[in-house]
Amino acid sequence: MRKILMSVVALLCLAALSTYALWTTQRPAGHYLSDLRIELDGVDGAPSERGNLLGIQPELFPADYQSVERLRLKLAGYLQHAQDAGLVGSKTIVVLPEHIGTWLWAVGEKNEFYQVVQRRDAEQWLAASNPLRLLGGWAMAEGEDRFADAYLRMKAASMAEQYQQLFGGLARQFRVTLVAGSIILPKPSVVEGRLRTGNGALYNASVVFAPDGSVLGQPQLQHFTSHPTRRYVQPLGDAPFNVFDTPAGKLAVLIGTDSWHPASHAQLRQQDVQLLAVPASVLGRGRWSEPWRGFRIDATPSDAALLPGEVSEAQAWQRLVAESAPLASMTVFMGGHFWNQFYEGHSFARQRERFGQVGDGRGARLINLWL
Repeated sequence: MRKILMSVVALLCLAALSTYALWTTQRPAGHYLSDLRIELDGVDGAPSERGNLLGIQPELFPADYQSVERLRLKLAGYLQHAQDAGLVGSKTIVVLPEHIGTWLWAVGEKNEFYQVVQRRDAEQWLAASNPLRLLGGWAMAEGEDRFADAYLRMKAASMAEQYQQLFGGLARQFRVTLVAGSIILPKPSVVEGRLRTGNGALYNASVVFAPDGSVLGQPQLQHFTSHPTRRYVQPLGDAPFNVFDTPAGKLAVLIGTDSWHPASHAQLRQQDVQLLAVPASVLGRGRWSEPWRGFRIDATPSDAALLPGEVSEAQAWQRLVAESAPLASMTVFMGGHFWNQFYEGHSFARQRERFGQVGDGRGARLINLWL
């Protein structure tokens, strides 16, 4: 009798495990009507043969990342709107926001993952649906926030492939140079034209795609990480910035808070950079109008132009990026929200004494700077 009972229990456990294993492989696609509207909030200067910097501040939500194709259609809709407005040409440099690629870790999950309200609930669905991948990510994790590290690392290889497919394809479709925001990956590099991941720490990286869809140079890694990613993202530290040759001129990319540091701008001037793209993000409802909290790193630069609390978050971004003068620069922020995490920030462009920014309205925004 005991052997029979144990056999029944074993069979039930096996059936439960088999059912769970089957459940983890099922990814039914939910119905979602994405908002493709985008407002043209700022056009600075007059059309020029030198080209333009075009910033796209999207409004994105978890369901936009249910598939790469869904995200592609939304971003292509934004670019089509810009093209119809006469803002897309052979010398156009399109700038997308920080972490637009990082959220590719949300691709291909169950409907419940996208429908919950709290991010912690979404992470629980992610863990339940990907137990083996999460264990693999956990084993390789190096950051202080081991779970955040593991969640990103577990899908890193597919994220890199999707990132290049998506943004390289958009650059090729619209024949533009495209600064593809940023993506957090383990030790990213370009090998034989392909974006690859390696073993080691996570880095916040930006890749620039040429009008034919190919990758220009190597990924630009973030030099100075800050809250909230510094507990799992490694800063690059003291290293030269990449300079990308584009049809509009020599371009550099400063990811997020790299644009706050005087040393960054001094180095760009030494490298004869003409154009600057700043993919950026501000996380937290109301943060944009709150007092600036400072650099929030271990060692605040001795030549910092501002002290915490002197100005608002918005004013700090604008004044610190102004260090890039006389470069033509475009700073583009992420918009939308992911569960209970809200992105804020209003994109802005600057060229010498000229300065413009998008309005305070919600929704996707375009901002353009003629060179």
